[in-house]
Amino acid sequence: MSSSANPTAAIIVIGDEILSGRTKDKNIGWLAEQLGAQGIQLGEARVIADKKQTIIDTVQTLSKTYDLVFTSGGIGPTHDDITTDAVAAAFNVPVIRHPEAERRLIAHYANTDLEFNAARQKMADIPDTAALIDNPLSAAPGYIIGNVHVLPGVPTILQAMFEGLKHKLPGGVVMTRITVQCSTGEGNIATILADVEARHDGVSIGSYPWMKPGQFGTAIVVSGLDAAVTTSAARTVEAEVRTFGADANIVNADGTLAD
Repeated sequence: MSSSANPTAAIIVIGDEILSGRTKDKNIGWLAEQLGAQGIQLGEARVIADKKQTIIDTVQTLSKTYDLVFTSGGIGPTHDDITTDAVAAAFNVPVIRHPEAERRLIAHYANTDLEFNAARQKMADIPDTAALIDNPLSAAPGYIIGNVHVLPGVPTILQAMFEGLKHKLPGGVVMTRITVQCSTGEGNIATILADVEARHDGVSIGSYPWMKPGQFGTAIVVSGLDAAVTTSAARTVEAEVRTFGADANIVNADGTLAD
């Protein structure tokens, strides 16, 4: 587990359809933004196949490495939805027909013209000792076991479930991120960026080149938990790139120039 000031997290996206390219993942980016907004530092995201041993190994490894783990996918009613069996095995507990999960699903399907058949009943199977995560859209719950939060793959449902869950998660200091737009290539200012980062404890600096017709430049992103130190580093980047001879400006989130 991490001993840093902020909780750490990992995301596991489970699904052959993601790896084949047939389905485009929309959950990693959304979850990353939500976690970051609560001061939870995302350290890793993995996309893995619907293979039981792969899921077991990944869950065990990441749950030991990070404070929080979020999985996406594989808890539906079909034969290839094996996440629950794998997560239960990872924690060495049996899968049970959860009475409350079953009650919610029975009530949900009673109000539809859909049969609560054996396939749909499977969505009430939960690892023993797990706590349910409410599903306000389609009733089938996710669950929490240990530090692992198991969520569906459908983005709208995952998002609705996370909204109800997030207030229960630990929080931390929200990362300060400042963008400096520079009118030069990153190779020209690489030494400047490395030196500024080294002089500002706890700050990381990333460079992201861009090109437009007739123009090119680099967006520098300065990140850190201490807002004052991060701001100082960004101002230093701005000043030293200008000294180098290129335009450099700190920009706001909406793209306007900062004061």
